[in-house]
Amino acid sequence: MNSRAEQPVVEGTEIRDLMPEDRQEWESLYRHYAEFYREPMNENILGRTWSWLMDAQHPLQGKVVAAVNGKLLALAHYRPFPEPLLGKDAGFLDDLFVLPEQRGGGLGRRLIDAVAQAGQEQGWPFLRWITAQDNAQARCLYDGLTPATAWVTYDLSLNDLGDA
Repeated sequence: MNSRAEQPVVEGTEIRDLMPEDRQEWESLYRHYAEFYREPMNENILGRTWSWLMDAQHPLQGKVVAAVNGKLLALAHYRPFPEPLLGKDAGFLDDLFVLPEQRGGGLGRRLIDAVAQAGQEQGWPFLRWITAQDNAQARCLYDGLTPATAWVTYDLSLNDLGDA
């Protein structure tokens, strides 16, 4: 369930929920995001992710920073996740991307604030995210918002397990 509370227009931009007419601009941003993390991107992934974002029944939600001319400058994808120790859903920020030429102007912080506001509206006790250890610019922003956790993250590739 997306937050319908739009952020006020500041400096010729607004933060709002992703809308169907954003698809072309969103695809361009998401391709840049994947390129930044050296992740393969194709039409299948784009189509699936877009369908999740446009499906009100799917947990993945999206917010964007839009300029007055409609150009998207940044995106955030987020979702609830169950937190068993608390017995409730918390929030997870999956993707945050600001166009390189727009970085340093506060758009990333404003997007995180908008996602946090949406999370408060949904009753989440906290918002969690991860980033690459060498993503210095993003970590500078994140460290200014909250301390890094002591948790270490692992990814076990299930493709490598074979037919055990």
